[in-house]
Amino acid sequence: MTCTRILRAVARPVAPIALVAFIGAAPPTALLAQAAPTTAPDRPSTAPAGVEDGGLPLTLDDAVAGALATNESIRIERAGRDAAVAAIGGAEGAYDPLLTASAGWRSVEAPVNSAFSGAPEGELAPRDRTTEASAGVAQLLPTGAVVAVTTGSSRATTDGAFAFLSPAYQTQLGVELRQPLLRDRAIDPARLGLRVASADRDRASASLRREVLETVAAVERAYWNLVAARRAVAVQQETVSLASRQLDETRTRIESGSVPETEVAQPRAELERRRGDLLATREAAARAETALKSLILGDDADAWSARLDPVDDTELAIEPVDVAAAMERALDSRPELDAAEATVERRRVETAFAKDRIRPALDLVLSYDRFGLAGSRNPSGSEIPGLSGEVPAELEGNLGDATSQLADGDFDDARIGVEFQVPIGNRSARAQAKIARTTQVQAEADLSRLRKTIRAQVLDAAAATETAGARIEAARAAREAAEVQLSAEEDRFEVGLSTNFLVLTRQNDLAAARLAEIEALTDYRNARTEMARATGDLLAQRGIEIE
Repeated sequence: MTCTRILRAVARPVAPIALVAFIGAAPPTALLAQAAPTTAPDRPSTAPAGVEDGGLPLTLDDAVAGALATNESIRIERAGRDAAVAAIGGAEGAYDPLLTASAGWRSVEAPVNSAFSGAPEGELAPRDRTTEASAGVAQLLPTGAVVAVTTGSSRATTDGAFAFLSPAYQTQLGVELRQPLLRDRAIDPARLGLRVASADRDRASASLRREVLETVAAVERAYWNLVAARRAVAVQQETVSLASRQLDETRTRIESGSVPETEVAQPRAELERRRGDLLATREAAARAETALKSLILGDDADAWSARLDPVDDTELAIEPVDVAAAMERALDSRPELDAAEATVERRRVETAFAKDRIRPALDLVLSYDRFGLAGSRNPSGSEIPGLSGEVPAELEGNLGDATSQLADGDFDDARIGVEFQVPIGNRSARAQAKIARTTQVQAEADLSRLRKTIRAQVLDAAAATETAGARIEAARAAREAAEVQLSAEEDRFEVGLSTNFLVLTRQNDLAAARLAEIEALTDYRNARTEMARATGDLLAQRGIEIE
């Protein structure tokens, strides 16, 4: 019986491809449009590739480049990676200095419930007018401390009798350091955000690398699927030709009277059956071509309507598999592990932050301020018996004089202290810490399970590779034997020592042997690609770099 199923295939190592930017890769239409139609080499042992005039020859390099340029999943993962990188910059923004500034003017005349209001005669309250401005810069430090520098100045006038200066100029310059000693000392919201963003970037980068790896593997499988399908079509075409020739020979013998007319039934029935198989195989080849186009083409209608003819050869040298080394490479290179480890790192950071929330807040506060005051004697002021009404020379002046006093340091305020705060019971923080720890345990268990899965995948891929490699020689020997048997049976038929049934059976045996050889070759390629994917070496072997 003939074999019409489409064989799974894999790709041979291709020339290095520099994947610096996916958008910069050549579009598949451009890769195909300039190629001249060619004919694949005649390989009777594996059936010709069936490249036809009018088809667009396609190498595996072209197919991979097209997929990397147009694959939507890669573009999505790349955008996610870029967003994760941008998020790191956003998290670092927590350490940007914060500048504050304010300015204002105020006029107040409020009644005073006192016989000593200082209001001018006939008024119930004095009128105070103030113009002020202030500015400050605050900076969060990597230790969790906050340093703030502030400065301000004001000009005040009053018609109150008890004010010494009017106008009066006041200035201030100070610095404050607030350092957490318990909560927020080891980790705070800013450091949490930065470490989480870094873990998310690592996970997004690994996800992008995994998507590229899976895409390349899928393209190679689809490419060799199409090669196998086209060669299966060629095998079926040959079986149809053989059946047609057998039918013609039988008719010739009927006309000569050497065999009865009933002998034509068997080759005719076999011919029609093989034509049906050929039609089914052509449909499968069309589906295989569509599957490859789905991976490598964009929206170009001309490219979708063109026939793709893969031209790369399926022959590949058989190489032994070092299982131990392959497993070690897989645990070092698989992007899924990198993504899982990034997730575990994020959970650990979140757990550390949640545990830190249980601690009470104990902050050390250090501050130092200097002040300046200058002005002119209040013309509305009243002299108090026993006190001089003259303005001291140190205070006589304007805003510049008040500012210069800041450098002198005659008026200052130094402070050191601690501030303590803790919610009684702190049940919310304790619950969040337990939740975070549970989530971390789950992530670590997922990582351990993934390592087991990868080890199993490497073992399975190694076994498949060794088995497929061993099948190639057996399939080749079987095909050669089938060719000899068919030739011998045809010779016997020529001299009347055989029948249509035996000749057609040998033809079917040869077709099955050729398909089996194609299957062995393409299965070995499939196993090699799966081995490279399982170990995470596929991109390195193909010379693909992601930046």
